Amino acid sequence: MASAAAATRRAAASLASRRRLSGSFPLVAAGRRAAVPSALRMPGNGMRGLLPGVLQRFSTAAAVEEPITPSVQVNYTKLLINGNFVDAASGKTFPTLDPRTGEVIAHVAEGDAEDINRAVAAARKAFDEGPWPKMTAYERSRILLRFADLIEKHNDELAALETWDNGKPYEQAAHIEVPMVARLMRYYAGWADKIHGLVVPADGPHHVQILHEPIGVAGQIIPWNFPLLMFAWKVGPALACGNTLVLKTAEQTPLSALYISKLLHEAGLPEGVVNVVSGFGPTAGAALASHMDVDKLAFTGSTDTGKVVLELAARSNLKTVTLELGGKSPFIIMDDADIDHAVELAHFALFFNQGQCCCAGSRTFVHERVYDEFVEKAKARALKRVVGDPFRKGVEQGPQIDDEQFNKILRYIRSGVDSGANLVTGGDRLGEKGYYIQPTIFSDVQDGMKIAQEEIFGPVQSILKFKDLNEVIKRANASPYGLAAGVFTNSLDTANTLTRALRAGTVWINCFDIFDAAIPFGGYKMSGIGREKGIDSLKNYLQVKAVVTPIKNAAWL
Repeated sequence: MASAAAATRRAAASLASRRRLSGSFPLVAAGRRAAVPSALRMPGNGMRGLLPGVLQRFSTAAAVEEPITPSVQVNYTKLLINGNFVDAASGKTFPTLDPRTGEVIAHVAEGDAEDINRAVAAARKAFDEGPWPKMTAYERSRILLRFADLIEKHNDELAALETWDNGKPYEQAAHIEVPMVARLMRYYAGWADKIHGLVVPADGPHHVQILHEPIGVAGQIIPWNFPLLMFAWKVGPALACGNTLVLKTAEQTPLSALYISKLLHEAGLPEGVVNVVSGFGPTAGAALASHMDVDKLAFTGSTDTGKVVLELAARSNLKTVTLELGGKSPFIIMDDADIDHAVELAHFALFFNQGQCCCAGSRTFVHERVYDEFVEKAKARALKRVVGDPFRKGVEQGPQIDDEQFNKILRYIRSGVDSGANLVTGGDRLGEKGYYIQPTIFSDVQDGMKIAQEEIFGPVQSILKFKDLNEVIKRANASPYGLAAGVFTNSLDTANTLTRALRAGTVWINCFDIFDAAIPFGGYKMSGIGREKGIDSLKNYLQVKAVVTPIKNAAWL
């Protein structure tokens, strides 16, 4: 057992060293109360005892119970190329880990540049010679509809794989995310036979057609925080438009994409249309971004990695690129708000998905008249948050994705304390196993602090105080990001003012994280280029061609 544990630790360390270009309480469970946590402890950093006197109660299944065994088997761990599951050309594999324990779930084929070459060749042949782009749009639509039916049929298996590999609550995956994947596929199936061109008048005897054609072979790189949803956001519009594709999964979460791709082929997708390569950024990701035979690239991940992807695309064949990147979204609470409702919504906006959400409301701006009341109620809500094994019913928060993200979040917490913010609650890990972190709240946060400027991607709420509307608009916009924003007010005039003033791709009024299939999503500034979902996403996968033909003796022009 000791040797197995040591092997797991070595695999985890090796994995962390290679991860780069990826594409995200009542601690009273089963009537048991956890011990008072050590103050802001980070393994090996000498932080134990940094905050003496901070007493708080948390309820956790993570610290006191053995992990639940998932009711799903891992059957697909190889690369999907040209309709077949195959080993990596090098024969290499890498471990994918259970965030609840840090232990190995399975070893997955590690694709690299040679495997990207094989996958792109298969996608190119499927586009140039295969039936997919030549198939009627109606038949493509029918395949996507059958795919949606299979997703629903295998809902529980998909959700279990997602939770096991990612750590998100099973109830969230099974009842929200997987059904949304099916809904997205039906949405894009509906678009497949409604993509059409135009006939436009010209100043002379010419017949002018505007055609919208599939762009060709698309390269897609998805992140680890919402693997299945990001698969649907990328694959759905690409297929509806008649393209073929090569998709690289995040190395942290390869399992669900491989499983769902098998279902896509069961639905009747021709060989080579969708190819899935698991692997690491510097090898597989870089090879895909710089491949000369890839016509379009779509990436979701951090802003820093997005810059690298954009440069690789430009230095190769200048392929078009869409980027959905990071954020530091403001959540603005006015003094006329229902505070109890605002507290709950702000809590959801930040802590959803363990805080691993690009559009998380991570800068909570609260009007000075209601600030103290809000902070106390936000603390009380955080102390009620149920953290534990994500397979357990009623758990709201599972572990962070891996040790790298876990330690990064704890470093940000240390930074918040060191910079003078007030640690209201949390600030430590939960339990001794896995990557669980206490829901954490800082008050008295200032704009210049790292926790108010940088994307933490974890369960850390920063609460800032403001005096008036003009001030909060200026401060909310003073960020290199512009992905999303939330506004909580009972005034229609205030809502309208903020909606137009905030430099963000999405503004939610008295709600947050509403992700309908038809609503476009994307950012301003360094939060990305282009839009996902909705009709706008189709434009990412279409070329525009003008066809001009002379006409003689025209009856009309």
